[in-house]
Amino acid sequence: MTNTSNADYAALILRVSLGVLFIAHGALKLFVFTPAGTVGFFESLGLPAIFAYLTILAELGGGAALIAGFATRLVSIATLPILLGAVFMVHGANGWLYTNPNGGWEFPAFWAVTLVVQALLGDGAYALKTPRLLALQPATASE
Repeated sequence: MTNTSNADYAALILRVSLGVLFIAHGALKLFVFTPAGTVGFFESLGLPAIFAYLTILAELGGGAALIAGFATRLVSIATLPILLGAVFMVHGANGWLYTNPNGGWEFPAFWAVTLVVQALLGDGAYALKTPRLLALQPATASE
């Protein structure tokens, strides 16, 4: 049996938290704002409509992958542009504090940092076995 370190449990807690946040934001875009409303918002930012659909898909699919612990490093890096886009295209002009009108950039910036930390930590405990090709890490001596 493999002993699991505290870092493995920390990675698990972070991974599941990030996954739940992504699913919540994807569901918000899907069920509350609706895809048409999300497309309209993205277009108001000067972004193509396809980015709205890709964002919804990435948030829902990426969130599920993070919760399951599948390709955690890859998913963490792949979803990072969503948060950086939120910082620079949506919330940047609103100031630092997220409590500012229209929300500042502190929350999406912090969320982006947590994705980098998750990518560095890896899967953690109770993760699905990620194929080495998707794991973004070299094989270990035990493999």
